[in-house]
Amino acid sequence: MTLAPRVVLVHRRSELDELLERHGTRGQAEFFLRTRGRDLADVQARHDAIGEALHTVSAAIPSGWRRGSVERTDLDRFLFDPEDVVVVVGQDGLVANAAKYLHGQPVIGIDPEPGRNPGVLVPHVSADFADLLIATVDHRARVDHRTMVEAVTDDDQHLIALNEIYLGHPTHQSARYILASPDGRTERQSSSGILVGTGTGTTGWLASAYGERHSQLPLPRPTDRLLAWFVREAWPSPFTGTSLTEGTYGERAELKVLVEHDALVAFGDGLESDHLTPTWGQAITLRVAHRSLTLVA
Repeated sequence: MTLAPRVVLVHRRSELDELLERHGTRGQAEFFLRTRGRDLADVQARHDAIGEALHTVSAAIPSGWRRGSVERTDLDRFLFDPEDVVVVVGQDGLVANAAKYLHGQPVIGIDPEPGRNPGVLVPHVSADFADLLIATVDHRARVDHRTMVEAVTDDDQHLIALNEIYLGHPTHQSARYILASPDGRTERQSSSGILVGTGTGTTGWLASAYGERHSQLPLPRPTDRLLAWFVREAWPSPFTGTSLTEGTYGERAELKVLVEHDALVAFGDGLESDHLTPTWGQAITLRVAHRSLTLVA
């Protein structure tokens, strides 16, 4: 007997939910915002928009199908099935948060507040979900296979991300290491960290590094099997250089870093709680991941 499809809704608590958890009552939350020149009405409107989108999406799932639901903070404990259809309702970053736990399952990104979010990874509105779901299950929907980035330590610890991986000091102070670029050059550096990211990531943190240095580097597209890398604020000294600070490379190349610090930290897509901690003398390699995100486009 063939099981009915399962649709897994991925969501996160709204700002109103977090305010109520922190302050206990709606009145206390309203007082907290009012004394800081803010209005609860805007927070309520955003909460309502998310709730309405979740309701619309949930109502569009056929009654005989299986369902699952997971909040962002529980993603690392949720077991996705290979045949799941994953529906992310929220901001673009929520898709990136979920991507590292997926292995090819199609993802439909629903924007509950069109016009407020960039919509890069949540390009759809809830009203279109019913048709998108059927097209996805029937394999008629167009999908993008978005490249991901992976970090691997020399003791075989792995970290994967959709946008970018940051490697640097845990408190963003100067990090010391030897960088081996994909073309084989090496340089001892002291910097505020290294960013290695994908074409999807070029709309986020990588865009900041790219813009600040007025780089002319051709950046990859989201589906290109290429990565871009930037060294942040490399410090010139008698012992450290600044000649290797940016570049791109493909899946047959690697960026390697030999740690010369008590401990550095590597985390992906801004999730500092999920990280690697390479220590003095360890090597960490950053490369194109074998997995990719299947995004319904």
